[in-house]
Amino acid sequence: MTAASDKADAIDVLVVDDDFMVARVHRAFVERVEPFRVVGTAHTGGQAIEAADELRPDLILLDLYLPDLFGLDVIPRLRTAGHDCDVMVISAATEVDTVRGAVRRGVVDYLLKPFDFEDLRLRLERYAAQRGRLLTTVVRGQADVDRVLAGAFAPAPASTLPKGMSVETAGLVERALRAADGTLSASECAALTGVSRVSARRYLEYFHGTGSAEVSLRYGAAGRPERRYGWRA
Repeated sequence: MTAASDKADAIDVLVVDDDFMVARVHRAFVERVEPFRVVGTAHTGGQAIEAADELRPDLILLDLYLPDLFGLDVIPRLRTAGHDCDVMVISAATEVDTVRGAVRRGVVDYLLKPFDFEDLRLRLERYAAQRGRLLTTVVRGQADVDRVLAGAFAPAPASTLPKGMSVETAGLVERALRAADGTLSASECAALTGVSRVSARRYLEYFHGTGSAEVSLRYGAAGRPERRYGWRA
């Protein structure tokens, strides 16, 4: 593959975070996931809009607590300026109204801080898969329109599983989900299938991304809520 085709296939990302060190970490995370590449960073809402004008990113990783603007207020300004880039919120904001506002503004995902590389990688891979399907979608009828609007794509065939995922392990995780009496956590799925917790979570998130599994949160006495997965009938 030529350098020109590599560039054409890349998904260009703008990282926006008010903390310089956090922005550097996020940049390093993104650059470990193909076909993503970071084309710039910004630390204020104003810088984000200027960078979008100059760099024309495909995806913006957007922090919400910026020094000059609330992150969600950046999105309508981008649209007014004619930018149709996608936005993934990365924030510590857990207020319901903020999450609802993000959904209303059309964000493609919402990732809570703090998170690790695997958390972000799973979401980037899911976004890349959905973006690829959208770019190649041919609308022949209402079902195609419904899938585009809902983002509920049919499970990808085995040959298009994300890199590093196997048909055999996907089958194990699927069977565990189908057989579960209720929902499973990644740790419970790992114990049932014999794979690592990290691998189990990756496959569970993949099924969630394709619309085959649903996610619920279980809140404990302390710490981050536990993500639980259930197979959709």
